[in-house]
Amino acid sequence: MKSIIKPLLLVLSSALFLTACGDTNEPKEGVQYEVLSTTLPTDSIAPVTEVFALSCGHCRNMENFLPVISQEAGTDIGKMHITFNQSAHVAAMFYYAAEMQTDGTPDHAFMEDLFAATQMGEGTTLTQQQQAYAKAFTSRGLTSPYDFNEQQRNTLIQKVDNAKMLSEQSGISSVPTFVVNGKYNVLIGGHDDPKKIAETIRYLLEK
Repeated sequence: MKSIIKPLLLVLSSALFLTACGDTNEPKEGVQYEVLSTTLPTDSIAPVTEVFALSCGHCRNMENFLPVISQEAGTDIGKMHITFNQSAHVAAMFYYAAEMQTDGTPDHAFMEDLFAATQMGEGTTLTQQQQAYAKAFTSRGLTSPYDFNEQQRNTLIQKVDNAKMLSEQSGISSVPTFVVNGKYNVLIGGHDDPKKIAETIRYLLEK
C-alpha cells in the first residue's frame, strides 16, 4: 500500500508545481487589452499614447494619474485627442492649438485649464467659454487659437485632420484609453488601479 501512495503523492506534487508555474499574472487579451482592428502608423503617434477628449470627465480624472502610470511603465506618454463626434472635433482644435505652441504635450496645469474651459457646464454662455479658452493660452504668453494667422490655422487643421484619420482607423469609441505601439488598446475597466494599467502597458511594449 505504501508503495502505491508514495508515487501517487509525487505525481500530485509535480502536478501542483506545474500548475503553479503556469499560473501567471500576465495581462489577458479581451480583459486587460485588445488588438486594434487596424494598426496605427507608429510615425504618427508615440509608442504609448493616451487617447482622450477634453469633454470627457473620466479623462480629466485620468490626467491626475498619468505621472504615476508614466513612472511605473518607464516611458513617456503622448496624447491623441479623439474626434468621434462634433463636440470632440471642436475640442480637439483647442488641444492641438496648445500642442503646437508647447513643442509637445501641454503640462498638467495647461491641460486642467483646457478641461475646465471645455467642461464649464450648463448656464455658460459661448462668450464665457471663449474667454476661458483664450485665457488658457494668453495667460501663458501663447497665442489664442482665435487669433491664429492663416499659416497657424492651416497647421492646426492638418493636425486635427490627422487625429480624425487616426480616430477612425483605431475604431476606439470609449475614452480614456492607451494605445501601445499603434497595435494594442488598453482596456481601462480591466484594471484596479493606475499601477496595474502601467503593468499592462509595460507588458505590451515588450510583446
